[in-house]
Amino acid sequence: MSFIVIIPARAASTRLPGKPLLDIAGQPMVVRTAEQAARSWASRVIVATDDTHIQAVVQSHGIEAMLTRTEHPTGTDRLAEVAARLGLGDNEVIVNVQGDEPLIDPEQINAVATLLAEQPDAAMSTCASPIIQATTLFNPNAVKVVCDQKQRALYFSRAPIPWARDALSKGGQQLAPGLPALHHIGLYAYRVGFLKKFPSLPAGPLERFESLEQLRAMENGYSIAVCITHAHPAAGVDTPADLARVREIFTNGL
Repeated sequence: MSFIVIIPARAASTRLPGKPLLDIAGQPMVVRTAEQAARSWASRVIVATDDTHIQAVVQSHGIEAMLTRTEHPTGTDRLAEVAARLGLGDNEVIVNVQGDEPLIDPEQINAVATLLAEQPDAAMSTCASPIIQATTLFNPNAVKVVCDQKQRALYFSRAPIPWARDALSKGGQQLAPGLPALHHIGLYAYRVGFLKKFPSLPAGPLERFESLEQLRAMENGYSIAVCITHAHPAAGVDTPADLARVREIFTNGL
C-alpha cells in the first residue's frame, strides 16, 4: 500500500530547548527519527517544521523538509497544512510520526497505515500495547486507551482506565489479573480528507482537560481504529533523562 510519513518538528520546547536538533550519536534527533521512518513502506518521508534552521539541517542530511506556519497549536494541524499544500487526494493516507521518536518501530508505522486502509469507515488509526506493569497504568504521562469489541477507541486518558473496582477497593496500586489495560502509542494514520477537516473541528472539554488532541476527533464523532501490538512503546525523548537513555541505546548499538 502507499502512504506518506510526515514528521512535525517544532523549534520550541520548554523542557528540552532545541529538541529536534539535539545530538544522538552524531546525528540530530529529528534526522534519526526520519531515518527510522524511511525503513517503513512509506513512499515519502517529510519533516514539517516552523524553523528555517531545522529545515536546513534536515535537508543537509538528504531528507525532505517543508517550512510551515508557526502558529499551529498541534502537530496534526501542521500536518493538515502540508497535506493541503501537497495537493493530496482525500483518500490518501498520511502517518504522523513524532519528531522525538528516534526509536520508532517501522513495523508499527506499516501497521497503522495498513489498518486504516482496511477500515474505510475509520477517520484515523493508532497503536496500543498491553500494559504489564502497574506503574505504567498509574503514570499520568503514559496515556491509556480503552476499546470496543471491534478495536475502536472508546476513550483515551491519562487516568488508570479501565478501573478495576474490586482489585483496587482497598487502595494501593496494582494490575488486576486479566485487566484489558492498553498503553497508547502516539502514532497516527489519517486519511487526507479528515486531516483537512481537523483544524476546523472545535476542541471540546475532554481534549482540554486531558491535553490529548486525539480526543478532538472523538468528541466530534469520528472513529479511531486501534492496532494492538505486543511490541511496547519505544523510548521517546521528553526529558534530559530520556535523552541520556536514548543516546546510550544508539551508542551501544541499536
